[in-house]
Amino acid sequence: MSELVETNYHLLGLLSRVGMKGSFADHTVEEMCARYSFDPDTFIFICSVYSGRETRPTEEQLRHLSLKDIILYLHCSHEYYLKSALVNLAPAIEEMIRPTQPVRQKVFRQFFSGYRAELEKHFAYEENVVIPYINKLLSGESESNASISKFHEEHSSIEESLSDLKNLIMQSMPPECDGEPRIEVLSNIYHLQEDLRHHTFVEDAVLVPLVELYEKQDTAQSSKEAEETAEQDRNELSDREKEVLVLVARGLLNKEIADKLSISINTVITHRKNITRKTGIKTAPGLTVYSILNGLVDINSIE
Repeated sequence: MSELVETNYHLLGLLSRVGMKGSFADHTVEEMCARYSFDPDTFIFICSVYSGRETRPTEEQLRHLSLKDIILYLHCSHEYYLKSALVNLAPAIEEMIRPTQPVRQKVFRQFFSGYRAELEKHFAYEENVVIPYINKLLSGESESNASISKFHEEHSSIEESLSDLKNLIMQSMPPECDGEPRIEVLSNIYHLQEDLRHHTFVEDAVLVPLVELYEKQDTAQSSKEAEETAEQDRNELSDREKEVLVLVARGLLNKEIADKLSISINTVITHRKNITRKTGIKTAPGLTVYSILNGLVDINSIE
């Protein structure tokens, strides 16, 4: 793990974000992941993204990633952006705009506040709509009219306003704002912008296609269950067929059954053919036993 961090010190923030805050010592990546109950393949993939290797995984590679841990990473990232990154950026912005006129300060505060609200809305949609849908999918509770692609289409972008904020600071701030506070704000924004790009890549390249795989499995399972149910329905006796079967078990002939049920003899014959097809039993004595064993008639009522 120490060697991994040596390759990119920014991974320290990622480790802390997903709860890996202990000493590395000489522990391997696999040992650290086992200690914090995080899938090692998923962890290595996220680290590779944060190290600049944004390569979309193949379907086979996706199947080795943990959807549960991808969701955990996304949730922890939401917490980091709202409760750490933006919280630390706010006072730096205040220090940067302090030398400017009040009207300029007001305009800039409003823009930053609008961006914060946009980010909160974006993450609230993921936390309250997307992630609950995925958790239901993982637990076997499917929603027929919902899909991850539909959620993704309705999802807003979180990078454009941050890019505008950066460009405003670089190009439109008055000379009195030049200095260390401005450099600090820009550094924080560049870092946040890069982190959000990685976050978005994990969503687009991993979360969406991985959930789509689960949706396909769920659809296939639902189709199989529907086929099994249909087959069961095809093999289950209808109420009318049960009536005919009971009368056969009690010794009535086709003509007597037809008169008793007010149907034609041909209809009785058709019902008996269906009964034989569904039960596999052809003789009247066999059908009588079948009726008794399946609780359709009382053995004491048979003469």
